Amino acid sequence: MRGFAGFAPASLLIAVVGCGGGSSSSLTPAPATPTLTTETFMGTVDVGSSDSKNFTVAQTGTVNVTLIAAGPPPTIFMGLGVGTPSGSACALLSGGATITPAGTTAQLSGTLTSGTYCVQVSDVGNQTSSINYTVTVAHP
Repeated sequence: MRGFAGFAPASLLIAVVGCGGGSSSSLTPAPATPTLTTETFMGTVDVGSSDSKNFTVAQTGTVNVTLIAAGPPPTIFMGLGVGTPSGSACALLSGGATITPAGTTAQLSGTLTSGTYCVQVSDVGNQTSSINYTVTVAHP
């Protein structure tokens, strides 16, 4: 029965379109997709340390965080997290952190309400020298 569930909406759509008596004024428009802002942050993480940058989400929506460069070496794994500013620190959100190498696709993604947040890049115990990084945050 599971395979048939995907066909029900198409069958319904054909039936509604086939009637011809419907009015477009009864349809509810889809909510507008918020315009995304992409911010790029660069910094340095010293051995055993972290670095964070603040950003502001204008309205509730999906936030994508991408560690696009870190090194040397360029294959190093770094801590990447999203949280709320707390003094000079970044208090990471529950489920808002991962350990990752740099890449081209978002390593963290989730929904945030409007407000001020921070992105944090940190040493996870494998650094032997300072690491330069670039991270992007795409948000509404």
